[in-house]
Amino acid sequence: MKSIILSCMIILALCSYSYSQTGIIKGRVLTEKGNPAKNVVINLNGIQELEVDSSGYYEFTKLPANTYEIKAKHVSFASQVITVDLKNSEVKTLDFALKQSENTLKEVLVSGYKGAVEQQPSSSLRVQTPLIELAQNVQVINSETMNKQQSFNLADGLYKNVSGIGRQTHWNDLYVNISMRGSQIQAFRNGMNIVASYWGPLSEDMATVERVEFVKGPAGFMMSSGDPAGIYNVVTKKPTGEQKGEITFSLGSFDMYRTTLDLDGRLSSNGKLLYRLNVAGSSSASFRPNEDSKRLTVAPVISYQLGENTKATFEYTYQKARMTDIGSAYLFSPFGFKSLPRDFTFSAVGLEPLNIDEHNTFLTIEHDFSSNWKLTAQGSYFNYNQTGASSWPLDVFPEGKMLRKTDIWDAQSEMQLGQLFLNGNFNTGKVKHKILAGIDLGKKEYFADWNTGLVLDTLNGGEFDPQNPSYSFDTNRPDTLTFDRSLPLKTRAFVGGGLMNSSYSSVYVQDELGFFDNSLRLTLAARYTSMSVGTWGDAPITSKKVTPRLGVSYSIDKNTSVYGLYDQAFLPQRQGNLHDGSEIKPITGDNIEFGAKRNWAGGRWNTTLSAYRIIKNHELTSYGPRPEDVIEIGQKRVQGIEFDIKGELYKGINLIANYAYTDAIISKVNQGVNTDEQLNFFEGQRLTGSDKHIVNVWLDYEIQNGAVKGLGIMAGMNSNVDRGTGSYSIDLPETNIEDYLRFDAGLSYHKDKWYTNLNVQNLFDKYLVEGGGVSSFSSGSVYSWQAGAPRNFRMTVGYKF
Repeated sequence: MKSIILSCMIILALCSYSYSQTGIIKGRVLTEKGNPAKNVVINLNGIQELEVDSSGYYEFTKLPANTYEIKAKHVSFASQVITVDLKNSEVKTLDFALKQSENTLKEVLVSGYKGAVEQQPSSSLRVQTPLIELAQNVQVINSETMNKQQSFNLADGLYKNVSGIGRQTHWNDLYVNISMRGSQIQAFRNGMNIVASYWGPLSEDMATVERVEFVKGPAGFMMSSGDPAGIYNVVTKKPTGEQKGEITFSLGSFDMYRTTLDLDGRLSSNGKLLYRLNVAGSSSASFRPNEDSKRLTVAPVISYQLGENTKATFEYTYQKARMTDIGSAYLFSPFGFKSLPRDFTFSAVGLEPLNIDEHNTFLTIEHDFSSNWKLTAQGSYFNYNQTGASSWPLDVFPEGKMLRKTDIWDAQSEMQLGQLFLNGNFNTGKVKHKILAGIDLGKKEYFADWNTGLVLDTLNGGEFDPQNPSYSFDTNRPDTLTFDRSLPLKTRAFVGGGLMNSSYSSVYVQDELGFFDNSLRLTLAARYTSMSVGTWGDAPITSKKVTPRLGVSYSIDKNTSVYGLYDQAFLPQRQGNLHDGSEIKPITGDNIEFGAKRNWAGGRWNTTLSAYRIIKNHELTSYGPRPEDVIEIGQKRVQGIEFDIKGELYKGINLIANYAYTDAIISKVNQGVNTDEQLNFFEGQRLTGSDKHIVNVWLDYEIQNGAVKGLGIMAGMNSNVDRGTGSYSIDLPETNIEDYLRFDAGLSYHKDKWYTNLNVQNLFDKYLVEGGGVSSFSSGSVYSWQAGAPRNFRMTVGYKF
């Protein structure tokens, strides 16, 4: 670490004396209404192109003295050209104000596949640096890819478009629980951490989502606290100022029906007041009996240009979910994974369903002091209410029979989140600075009643037998299948220790210094965090820490960069009954990473290669039947290599492919950990849920000419090799799940304003284990797993207007 810092200091000292005879052309593109113009392409002398960022800014660097022609173009605006003479070391600022073109507006309604490549991070990631120059591995999945693959929910598998990402399949598609680099990563929405408990948040409907950004490794520039593995950030759709709309109808296997509506436009003639409205409704059964799910999402957004340089955006999202008693997807058997049919279920008819209502709001105010300085303030409120029950066996016997039970699971969550951050650009001599500074504040509370369980079966002949299943139960028993909700939820939660809360405040500053006309970039940052965490009804514990960040990125040419990163993470963790009675410490982690990025064919496709090592200290692991019983094993180490390629390889041929090697183990076991007879941890043991090799491929080809122009063919493959189980035990140590291999295929067609997609998943109808591990009961440990769906299809018809 000292050698890295010393090397960077030497580089900084040498670069302070650098001198260059090249110049810069930069500026901003606005609409004639004064709004930032998005997706505009800036062309320099017909040979170099880039896309403006989310605020309309662009910049060309390392330009020799010459006469340049700069052209701004977009299919829904009239193109504009400016000619300028650039002198040595001169910085020219050229702004554009584009006028709407009714003729070209029609073109945007019939345009086909935009492509998988995104060059800029969203504004909610806070940084201003293009992705290829950023000293971090950030992968973006946009709405075009979601539509092609018909990903209706984040749990559908959208994450497989990014290397090394899996899902801890739990509670059906209620929660996503994404894993990356050996850990479950934190969920963000529009740049804010929205995780209030171990079971949230409710998975988003993709109808409201513009893109999902996967930030690998610690993200000190946007986290108050988090796992060193990284985060994912869901970016919701905002008004664009264009008058347009889209409606879709979908149907599929297992009685799946879905419809969506997307309206985008202006509410005032001067274009200052804009709106966006997304509505989605769906209903589906399952390949398992006795299971169904219904969802409704309504998401209106309003933005208003308060002045020439200030804009306010208000978002509200309502999600309603009603689904079968949660836990119905699990299978349990002492005889091994796949020892029961994939369409088998233990779930009984007539149990209480799970009902969820989630409300969340965002208010964002952006103010541009100038073209170089911008202030963003954002506040958010979340309210989550859940009423219902979950299924889990009371016991599973050696012969495979079991006692089923259903447990009450009423829960409520509230979050108040706020952030204020400043982005700035300035030069000191020949050194360019990109400043990010801000504060984060948050308060979260979750309380749940899971105190009552009702057993559905009886001993001595009344056990549930998977070989001869009977799904009925005696509804005339004295303990009829109803739960006592006479007391307020918070009171009931207190009795069972179902109270969790956290509050935090954080201050951070980051400077990205650019040398040699920004070819070499050095990132220096630090964050101070104070966080209080309370779980299981215990008094909160406050932890404080300063986490540094050091990154170096170098552009070999305008399309190729290499980077190195050292970052730290800090995550106060749940309380509980620690095995040895000592004080619970926050998770601390160190991440070292190196990588290379390249844009090919003018940015139509790109590649990213990274290698990393993460060390995690003090992480707790549950043991025994109660989640509050925890133990600090010692130290964990995760290291690996990841490769991503995405984009348009050739006209009409689009590819998304990735590979990840992950080596995730326990690297140190604390003394006395294995004194309990139920514990068997050892150095070199695989971390739960970590697969060593993950390969994903998605390829689509669209015919460009002729009578069948607009017809597309799609194919996909997902493979997980040398998989790790969800948990281990003394009885069934390190019993890995078999390798996973799934093939998908599809067809698409678009003409004028109409389009249709047909996707077939699990093309060869293979019995797939999505996830699994070992579950312990009083009669011993058994295998538990979730089976993937058999061959199934989805078909969507859409109309843009």
